[in-house]
Amino acid sequence: MSGFHAERPARDRRAYVTLATNADYATGAAALLRSLRRTGTGADLVVMFTDLDAASQDMLRALDARLVRVDLLPTSDQFNQTHARRALHGAAPFTKGEKPPFHTPLDNFAKLRLWQLDYARVVFIDADAIVLQNIDRLFEYPEFSAAPNVYESLGDFHRLNSGVFTARPSQETFDAMMARLDQPGVFWRRTDQTFLETYFPNWHGLPVFDNMLQYVWLNLPQLWKWTDIRVLHYQYEKPWQDHAKADSLRVLIELWQAHAGDGPVPDLRDLPPPPGAA
Repeated sequence: MSGFHAERPARDRRAYVTLATNADYATGAAALLRSLRRTGTGADLVVMFTDLDAASQDMLRALDARLVRVDLLPTSDQFNQTHARRALHGAAPFTKGEKPPFHTPLDNFAKLRLWQLDYARVVFIDADAIVLQNIDRLFEYPEFSAAPNVYESLGDFHRLNSGVFTARPSQETFDAMMARLDQPGVFWRRTDQTFLETYFPNWHGLPVFDNMLQYVWLNLPQLWKWTDIRVLHYQYEKPWQDHAKADSLRVLIELWQAHAGDGPVPDLRDLPPPPGAA
C-alpha cells in the first residue's frame, strides 16, 4: 500500500494506534504502550512512525508493538510552507503553553494514515498520553468520536481534541480526506485537529475523562477526579522534558515516570487532588 509498510501482520481486528515522528515521541510512545498493557487489553498496539532510529524502533518492538512505517502525506509545497513550524506558529501562536522544540506541526497530518491500516476498528492515542484504566469500550463507539478540548474554561467544549479518537480504517475515507486536505489557500490552524473537526462536523463527544488534558489540573481542578480519569494527556509541555511548569505538574509527571518504567504504579485512589480543588 502506497506510503505505508507494516513489518508483521495484524493479530486482532482492533488496534490502539499512536504516531512517533522522532526519538522524543518514541519515548512517549513507549510509556503509552506500557500503560495500555497494564490495563489488560488484548487489542493490537500499533506505532506508526516516520523517522525513527534503529534503537527507538527496537525499544518499541520489545514492547510488542506492531511497527508501521508511514510516509508524510504527499501535500503541495504551498501546503507544506503554510504548515511549517515557524509559519504556523507565527500565524496561530500558542499562548497557553509551550510547544517543545521537537514538535513539528506538519508531521501531525501523518496520523491520517491510520485510515489506511488493516483493522476494522481503531482508537488513536497521542504519544504524549498514558492510559490509566481499561478503555476497550471505545472500540464500540462510532466514527468519529473524540473528547472536547477542555483545559481552560467550559467554553472549550465546542472544540474537539484529536489526542484520543475512534476511527474505522477505510481507503475510501483516506482518499476523500486527501482530496479535502490540500486545497489552494487552505490553513488548518491546529493542523490535524482543525481538519478532523471540519471533516467530521457531527463528531460524537467522548467524556473528558477519556482524554483528560494536563492543564485541567491547573485551570479547572473541580473537573479532576483521579478515579474517573481513563486517559491522561500531557498537552503542551511533555513529562520527559525539563520545563517551567514542572513543579506545578509534579504529581502528573511522577505518574508518567511510573508508567514509563517498570513501576510500581500508584493506585489512583492514593493520588492527591489538584492544589486548587475544594
